[in-house]
Amino acid sequence: MQSQVEGIVIRTMPYGETNKIVTLFTKEAGKITCMARGAKKPASRLAAITQVFTHGTFSIYKGRGMGTLQAGDPLESLRHIREDIMSTAYASYVTELIDRLTEQDEPQPVIFDMLYQALHAIDEGYDPEAITLFVEWKMLQAAGLAPTLHQCANCGATEGEFAFSFQELGFLCHRCFHIDRYIIRLSPALVKLIRTFYFVPIERVGSLTLKKESKSLLKQIVRTIYEEKAGIRLKSRKFLEQLERTPEFLPKKEELPKDE
Repeated sequence: MQSQVEGIVIRTMPYGETNKIVTLFTKEAGKITCMARGAKKPASRLAAITQVFTHGTFSIYKGRGMGTLQAGDPLESLRHIREDIMSTAYASYVTELIDRLTEQDEPQPVIFDMLYQALHAIDEGYDPEAITLFVEWKMLQAAGLAPTLHQCANCGATEGEFAFSFQELGFLCHRCFHIDRYIIRLSPALVKLIRTFYFVPIERVGSLTLKKESKSLLKQIVRTIYEEKAGIRLKSRKFLEQLERTPEFLPKKEELPKDE
């Protein structure tokens, strides 16, 4: 059976000397994996369309087992991501997280739209660390984790000072701080940021510019949730952390305005 889908290449794997196994996240069918025969040959008509982060339309023949990618037309190459090592690292983390937390052949248009928006934002030069944080908080639901962020996880209060509790998986208000000795105290601005990342669609967030300390704390919280509650640690994270530790080796960029 032949099908035409719109998708984004999120992973490729060599297969034999000339073939690739390509994983696409598609608008119509969710995550699908197919064989791209001859795609490793530079002259192959499938070489360009099977590069990671490419957004295109793909013609797939599905018989028994894995489908076969027969043709494709690029809609966008998102080549700026591939030209900047930091953008590549963050985009790779985003695609690996989505790959890890989604099942094959399950249509998930909301996740496709988020992936599309996130990669475009990174490609257009928005802060890739902030975009990645957004995806990490949003994908908690796909990991089967639903932190309590709209109120206190213990008493249900919506007003007051809040802290994050891994024990309660969510916010605790100041009246309930005593039930978890390992809470992470949060400023009202950080509470608002976490809620924005979790509840607000990416296109409504705009060009968020965040302080380094804010990003560092939000990243520590969300990655600890993935590790402790879901046992997830991504391969691409190691490379990303190496880059973040050695910024002196990266090309200099203009400073962005800071958040309040």
